[in-house]
Amino acid sequence: MNLTRTALGLCLLLPWSAAPAADDVRVYRCVASNGAVALQDKPCSNGRQEVRDLQRPRDPPPRVVSSDTPPPPPSATPAIGGREVRHVYIQPPQPMYECVSDDGRRYTSDSNEGNPRWVPLWTSIWLPHGYPGGGHPGPRPSIGGPVGRPIGGGAGYRPPTVGVGVEIPAGSVLVRDTCHALPQQEVCARLRDRRWELDRRYNSALQSERTTISTEQRGIDARLSQDCER
Repeated sequence: MNLTRTALGLCLLLPWSAAPAADDVRVYRCVASNGAVALQDKPCSNGRQEVRDLQRPRDPPPRVVSSDTPPPPPSATPAIGGREVRHVYIQPPQPMYECVSDDGRRYTSDSNEGNPRWVPLWTSIWLPHGYPGGGHPGPRPSIGGPVGRPIGGGAGYRPPTVGVGVEIPAGSVLVRDTCHALPQQEVCARLRDRRWELDRRYNSALQSERTTISTEQRGIDARLSQDCER
C-alpha cells in the first residue's frame, strides 16, 4: 500500500514525465555537476535532468480566396529568361522627290515616277530622185542612225509639211522627268514652308478654296507629326 501511494505521488509531482502527444516534441535539459547546461532529445546520462514537452510548429492552413473574375488567359508573347519580349515596328518616313521637267522647271513629288507621259515621235523620210515637184530630195539616212526624236521646238511648234526630206509622225514614246530623293531634313523644311504658305493664302482665299487648303493643311500636319517630330 505504501509503495502504491509513493508511486502515485511521484506521478502527480512530475507531470512532464508522461509520454508526449503525437504533435509535441520532448526536450531534455541536462545540468552537469560543473553547471554546464545541454539540451537534447534523449534522457540525460548523468547530472540533473529536466523534461519539457513543446508543441511542434505547424504551418497555417491554406488561404482560400474566392473571386468572380475568371483568371486571365496565358500570354502568347514568348518569354526569354523570365522577361517579356515585345516587338515594336517603326514606319519609315515618307520620301519626297525633286523632279526637273524637260523645260527646266523644278517641282516636288511623293513619287519618283517623274510625270510619265506619251509624246509624239517624229522621223525623217527620204524620197528617191525623180519625185515630181519643185523641191529636192533630202539626204539618204544612214543605216543604224537615229530613227527620230521627240516633238520639240518650243511654243508654237508645228510639224513641217510632208514633202522631200521632211519629218513625219512615227508613233509615240514614253518620257519621264528626272527625279532624285531629298534628305529627310530637307523634306521637313519644305513641308513647314508649304504649311506657312497655306496659312498665308487662307486669309485671302474664297470659301470654296478654304476647304481645299484646310484638307492639305491636315495632311501636312499629320506628316510633320509622324516623320519630323521623333
